[in-house]
Order: sequence, then structure tokens, then C-alpha cells
Amino acid sequence: MKYIKISLILIASIVFITACSNSTGDSNSEDKNSETDKRWQEVKEKGELVVGTSGTLIAASYYDGEEESEDQLTGYDVEVMREVAKRLEVDISFEIMGIDSMLPAIKSGRIDVAANDIEATDKRKESFNFSEPYKYSYTTMVVRKEDNSGIESLEDLKGKIAGGGATTIYSQIAEHFGAEVKTYGNAPNEAYLRDVHNGRSDVIVNDYYLSKFGVAGFPEFDIHLHPDLKFHPTEQAVVIAKDADKLTEKINDALAAMREDGTLSKLAKKFYQEDASQKPEGNIQEIEGLDL
Repeated sequence: MKYIKISLILIASIVFITACSNSTGDSNSEDKNSETDKRWQEVKEKGELVVGTSGTLIAASYYDGEEESEDQLTGYDVEVMREVAKRLEVDISFEIMGIDSMLPAIKSGRIDVAANDIEATDKRKESFNFSEPYKYSYTTMVVRKEDNSGIESLEDLKGKIAGGGATTIYSQIAEHFGAEVKTYGNAPNEAYLRDVHNGRSDVIVNDYYLSKFGVAGFPEFDIHLHPDLKFHPTEQAVVIAKDADKLTEKINDALAAMREDGTLSKLAKKFYQEDASQKPEGNIQEIEGLDL
């Protein structure tokens, strides 16, 4: 009889422990599900997608007029996100900020996502979710026309002054090859380009499309795109909070539909005069040893 009682107690204990274990597992699962759905639920409840962007990148995110109002904010990234919000059936608003402020603003919840020609790198993917790419490009340089600022190879960046944002991939590339980076904050393209023209800096390492339209916008400056250097192919995507998987899925669904029906190509050609939604052709140099 005593043996039977002990056996029953042991069985009851095992059942209790198993139940607790299952309860803990269910709780962890619920927490995970809650985290993956949280950002999307917040967007749905407020009926608005808040997007961080700079408003200073010609062709990508800029003001088409003298007044810096949201009505005049446009560009490829801006119009892509307006169309995404439309397909998600929510309103959209834009928070204007420098690139160095966007990623912290996503983490804090000040903005829901960022769209500002931001490259999806392996290091960034450790801290953030990224949508599927909506733009493909590569990296080049803006230099002085007369002598290419003395740069004929990536190695010639050593000792040069490169204009750029403090945390951008392009500044990291310049530093990797020994350039000194001069930062500007959320300054307009003109400030960067004028400094190269005047000799206060030597080079701007940046996206091909953005550089092309930046140079074209200031024909009075003695600058051009480097004729020979094409390197570091890139993919630009929407930046989203880490583990906000439901919001990521919704944005990806919208982008996939936009790619399928030609909306991405149409917008890319409108702002870049080329289809930047497709991968560029030709030989583009990969850079070894970059921890991006």
C-alpha cells in the first residue's frame, strides 16, 4: 500500500512538472508571437505607417519645390513607401531625420520603418529586419573633373578627404582604404558636392544613381562621376525593427505585388531614368575584407 502511494505521488509530480514545462513553453511561444506581431498591430491600430527619411537625397528622398512640406516630399524611396502604405490600407507620414538617427529611431519606436536608400548588410541584419530589395545599385565616386581628384584606384583613397555620413557604408569603404571622412549631418547634396568642387574635400563615395543625379543637379561645379571605378554592388531595402516579422511580411507582400505589376520599374525609371529595381549589368568590383 505504501509503495502504491509513493508511486502515485511520483506520477502526480511528473504530470505537474510536465504541465509547468508546457505552460512555460506556451508562454515563451506567446511572447515570441506577440513580439513578431506587435509592430504590425500598432500600425493597424493607429492606421498609419511612420517612415523615417532624410529629404536631402536627390532622386531618392527630396523636396520638389522651395517649401519643405510633406506634400512636396518625393523621390523613389518616398513614392515606393506611399504605394506600400496604400496597399496596406493605412495612411503614411514621414519623419525627416539624418541617416545616423534613423536606426535608433526604429529601435525606440519613434518611427515604424526607414526608407532612405539604406543598404541591407549582414551586420545590420543582426539588429534589424529588412524587406526584400526594392533597388539594386553599385558604388562609385564623385571627383573633380580636372584630375579625378588624384584617384585612379580604390587604393588612391588613402590620405584623401571623403565627404559622407558618419555611419554610412560608403564612409566605411572610404575609411577602409585610408581616407579621412568629413561628416555633414543631414546636409543637402549641394554641401557635399560644393566642397569637392572647391577642394575642401576630395571625393564622395556613394551610390551610383544618387551620385549621377547629384552631379547633374549642379552643372556649374567642376565635378563628375569617376569614369572607371564601379565597385561594391548593393541592395537597398526598407529597414524594420528586429523580429517585427508580421510587418516585414506585409511590406514584402506589397513590394512583391509592385514588382509583379511593374510599379517598381515605373517609379525607378521616373526618378532615375533607368530601371534601378533590377540588378545592374556589367563588371562591378567586389571589395574583400569589409566587415559590413
